[in-house]
Amino acid sequence: MLNKVDKIINDFLFDLENDRILNLYKEISSGKKLRAKLILKIAGDTEDACFLAAIVEMIQIASLLHDDVIDDSDTRRGRSSINAIFGNKIAIMLGDILYSKAFYELNSLPNEVSKIISNSVTKLSIGELLDVELSNKFNPDKDKYFDMIYKKTASLIEASSYAAAYIGKKDTHKFALYGKNLGLAFQIIDDILDITMDSKTLGKPALSDFKEGKTTLPYIILYEALNEEEKKKLVSFFKKMLNTEEKEWILYKMKEYNVIKKSLSIVEEFAKSALLSIKEYKNNDLEKIITDMVKREY
Repeated sequence: MLNKVDKIINDFLFDLENDRILNLYKEISSGKKLRAKLILKIAGDTEDACFLAAIVEMIQIASLLHDDVIDDSDTRRGRSSINAIFGNKIAIMLGDILYSKAFYELNSLPNEVSKIISNSVTKLSIGELLDVELSNKFNPDKDKYFDMIYKKTASLIEASSYAAAYIGKKDTHKFALYGKNLGLAFQIIDDILDITMDSKTLGKPALSDFKEGKTTLPYIILYEALNEEEKKKLVSFFKKMLNTEEKEWILYKMKEYNVIKKSLSIVEEFAKSALLSIKEYKNNDLEKIITDMVKREY
């Protein structure tokens, strides 16, 4: 089914009659296509579902192109990022082209679908802005963190699930809840893996989020557990190129206070809520997406 989605994206780009765009797109590292998979597993392998999945994937890729520029990232999924290879201007313009083409094609779908997807992209952009602003200083506020990851990550997954349910004539509210909770859990898992996985597996240096100015959930939980002197020490490491001793201190303290376990318990709560919202549909594929994510090695 995902092959159909890839073909539709290539057809969209071929319509632009610009070989440069096609060649640049080929340089983008292909991801897991989580949003496309969700759409197809909710709505089924229909023409509208594949069309929607292609549009959403283009939007997601565009957001990542911009995200890499904002974060000065030189890698994406273990490969050199577009901005690292061709520069920020090319990465931004390619992202703009993918966004605008996706919105043009979105007009072909029912109005309810185009409204929910376009509104989620507004939320996504606000989430990017919040992420940038939160990176200015250490953020100990969980509510600000959850608001940011909802808008930046979960909102598009939520909207994709809603739109797929609409196309598949299912309960849009219940599937939107599934998507929202999946999106929140998904982002927290990514934040945990930045700490627990080795650099080779991650495709970037471990603990890089903290260096880039991202106070993710594990750091907030750790901060809450530390004494005043330790809190000052942790904050002093924010946005700093950490040496081995400093990294070991953070990891030791996270182990001492069961930070990863506490973070995973929050993931499990979101996962349970996601599964509960669509329990009546008995969709094994959607249940597997949740359970596989929670059971990943840390």
